[in-house]
Formats: sequence, C-alpha cells, structure tokens
Amino acid sequence: MTSTLKVGIGRQDITPPLGTMLQGYTPVRPAESIGDRLNLTAYAFESDGVRAIVATADVCLIKDPLSSELRRAMADASGVPFEHIILSATHTHSGPLLNASNDDLPDAAYIRDILTAGAAKAAAGAVGTLRPALVGIGEVKSDVGINRRQIRRDGTIGLGQDPHGTYDPIMTVVSFREPDGKPIGNLIHYGAHNTASGKNPEISRDWCGVAIDRLEAVSGGITAFFNGCEGDTGPRLPNGGTTGNYQMAQELGGRAAIDAVNAWRSIKEWRADLPVKALTGTIDLPLKNLPDEQTLEQEIESLGDPDKLVGLAITSYHHLLSRLELIRSGESLPTAEAISTTVISVGPIVFLACPFEVFSRITLRIREFSPYPYTLTLSNGNGNLFYFPSQDQICRGGYEVWLFTSFKVHPFADDSEQYYVDGAIDLLEQLKES
Repeated sequence: MTSTLKVGIGRQDITPPLGTMLQGYTPVRPAESIGDRLNLTAYAFESDGVRAIVATADVCLIKDPLSSELRRAMADASGVPFEHIILSATHTHSGPLLNASNDDLPDAAYIRDILTAGAAKAAAGAVGTLRPALVGIGEVKSDVGINRRQIRRDGTIGLGQDPHGTYDPIMTVVSFREPDGKPIGNLIHYGAHNTASGKNPEISRDWCGVAIDRLEAVSGGITAFFNGCEGDTGPRLPNGGTTGNYQMAQELGGRAAIDAVNAWRSIKEWRADLPVKALTGTIDLPLKNLPDEQTLEQEIESLGDPDKLVGLAITSYHHLLSRLELIRSGESLPTAEAISTTVISVGPIVFLACPFEVFSRITLRIREFSPYPYTLTLSNGNGNLFYFPSQDQICRGGYEVWLFTSFKVHPFADDSEQYYVDGAIDLLEQLKES
C-alpha cells in the first residue's frame, strides 16, 4: 500500500534550568528539581504540494506576541507558511513562566535560547523527516478528567470536582506509520488541566507525561499530547481537588496511559492518500457595552484602598482604571473583535486552534456540527486569551468567568459562545469544500 501523504516529526527538549519560576497557582515558585523533562514536538504534514505543521509545547500557555514570534521562527526554519502552523500548549502548571505575573518576569534568555531555538529546530526536523505515511485513528472513553467547577453549599463556584458537570470523555489517538509498517509516531488528544502536580517544585509535564512515555514505549513512535477543552475540566484526583502532588500526577498518568494504549490498540484501519488542507480566517466575537463613567468610578471606589488590595482585587482595580480611561477618552468603541483562527485537516481529522482555555460544552457543540468525523479542538492554540466559558456558566460566576468578563479592558459579550461556534463551523466547512 502506498500513500501520497507524508508525515514528519521533530522534537526538542525545552526543559528550563533549575531556579526558573514555574507558572500556575502560586505567584513565586522556583523550580527545585526535574521530575520529567519538557518537550516541544512538531508534526509536519504534506500532500499535493500543501505543507502544514501542528505542534505542542509542554508549557502552561503561550500568549501573543510570543506565540506569533515562535510560529514565525518555525516558519522561517521549515519553509512552511506562517498561516499553516498551529502551536498549542499542554497547559502543564509545572513548566516555565512565560508571561508576567505580579512582580515576576519571564526569563528572556530561556525564551530566546531554549524555547524559540527549540521551536525552530523541531519544525525544521519535522519537515526534514517527511516520508510517506499511513494514518490510523483510535478513540476510547476516558475518566482522567472531571468538571472542576464545584458548586459549594451556598451556590458559589470553586475549583474542585463536580461529578454532575459537563466534560468531554473522548480520548483520541492518531497514529502514523510508514507503508511497510514501521512506526513514525502518535499524538494523544484529550481535554483536562495538567495541574495534578500544579503546586509542587518539580519541573514536569504532569499527568500527560506518563501517557506520552507509555504509548511511545509500546508503539515505538514519537508521541506527544495535545490538550482539548480543558477550560472547565480538571484532573480526576483522589483528594477531590484540582491539584495534588507529583505522585498523584504519576498515578493519574498511569490511568491515562492505559486509555491511550487501548485507543492505539483499537486502530483497525490504516488510511492512505489523505489530503492536507490549511486555512486561516477570523471569527468575530461581540464586545460588551461598557458602563458609563459614574458607574465605573463607583465600582473602583467600592474596592477600597488600592494599597491594601491583593490578588484578583488589585487586578480588578487596574482593569477598572483602564476601562475608565478608555471611556473618558471619548474614542469610538468597537462592537466586535476578530479572532484569528487556523484550521488544518489531514483527511477526516481536523485541528482547530482555539486561543482560549475553552469550556467543554463549546467544543462538544462544534464537534456535533463539524463536517469532519474527528474534530480536535486545541485549547491554547496560537495564543491565549484566558478562559472561554459556555454561556450557560456565565450566570454562575467563578474564577474562569471572572477572567472572561473582567480581564480584558473591553471584554467579550456573554453570548460570545454562539458566535464562536458558528464561526468555527463556517471555517471548517470552508476548509472541507476547498
């Protein structure tokens, strides 16, 4: 059996040095040891002269402009068009700090010498190893994740576990091998926060690292993890929370490893001659009408003395000041914001770059109406604009909803979900028909 499809994989170690500030939860958490090493893995696809790259990095998140800078470095190193590259993050909270938090600053030397150089080498390596390939797809139901928006006795939302909440249980493994059966590699797609070891001092890929290593050992092919709808989904830990310790992460990873291997073993058909397509478009999300000047002044005053504010309160204070400055400027305010969105398909598989930590209900709806049998939405894809809650969760509030409604100076409207679902499906249909 022959195939016009070509696949290549490049991987680079992007583990930071000890002492690097780790990103997630605690504001100051320097790395004291290495539990397991971090990678950036790029998958290059080629068919009928079209080339595209889908890559994943073992970091928490990559915001713009850094995301675009890394993709540009990958494009320059590989020759693949910038618009044909998706770079996502596994969302481990035990990776290097890549955006400023409080008084901490990202490590410029790490970004320049390790992350950017690694991204470029991985992309070049992926293109440099392109060879004819067959594709197999396996799916299983997995309980590694659980809805993490726990409803307290008083009706408020906290980070924990909600056994009645929505999450996506489907784990997908896409496997690549040469026509003679020699393994090339695999990718694992599943949606859940990599926070099981989220407050510990070890550098780690968290639970997904165990699944990666086990499937790689069993299959013989380079393997990486792509995070799906992790916005409202946490790891299913025995302590009922969203964080535990390094040991808990390893234990949950063993459960994920069993599911990943079972998905891979379920593959019965290997497909050839799959077309590669790529498309970058925009999805317009509506923006809220901002309060008037008097209302904003009252909201600022209600927070109290800014010198005594900490955490989310001081962040709210600064955002409200910026919002007040915008209103006082008298500028004509936009009614929508265009979200650049890249979609890449390999036959029946499509990757949708979502620059948010997207809630599961949104991706489940997109999958239901997608023209592709396997629609893999990638949270933290080509940027990060923090959380994107489904509209039904806005009224409940909570940490994720606060970030969505308050973090931007001009926030998105509460009904943005429907605009995003419509826009994403429109792009997928355009890609399918192209």
